[in-house]
Amino acid sequence: MHGEVSVVVHTDDPQRRFAPGAVLVTDDAELTVVRLRWHSGRLLVTFAGVVDRTHAEALRGRLLYAEVDERARPADPDEFYDYQLIGMRALSGDGDEIGRVREVLHLPGQDVLVIDRAGGGEALVPFVAAIVPEVDVERRLLRLDPPPGLIEPPAEEGPDDDGSDGPSRAG
Repeated sequence: MHGEVSVVVHTDDPQRRFAPGAVLVTDDAELTVVRLRWHSGRLLVTFAGVVDRTHAEALRGRLLYAEVDERARPADPDEFYDYQLIGMRALSGDGDEIGRVREVLHLPGQDVLVIDRAGGGEALVPFVAAIVPEVDVERRLLRLDPPPGLIEPPAEEGPDDDGSDGPSRAG
């Protein structure tokens, strides 16, 4: 009613990122936070110049970005900022080039790396330690230990042992 914007939070520290005075960037504008509050589990933010519902509705679906010091690291050594992962080389355990990280998807179940494969196409890789056991921010690479079929499509099955293309029956 008064220009508050409901924000879906994908940040490590919303209290700091949305603190009054913080400047967030969208695709075509800068927004300065005036006030924030939590209501029923949702973050409601008031931005300077967004004074009514019409102005707030105009921001629907926009991504908000906060400037982060490139030297900053999350407190947990197993957490990374998206900008640290994007562009990293993805290697197999043997050191073979798989591709480069193009995007990080923040899905409800887990984060997923979108990797542009070196041979063409893309691979969607769950960003979990069992599949991505090594992330080296300084060397800009990560190593993958994917299950069969995750990176490369499974090998096409040939005809059955009896030479037919259909199912076989025991006689």
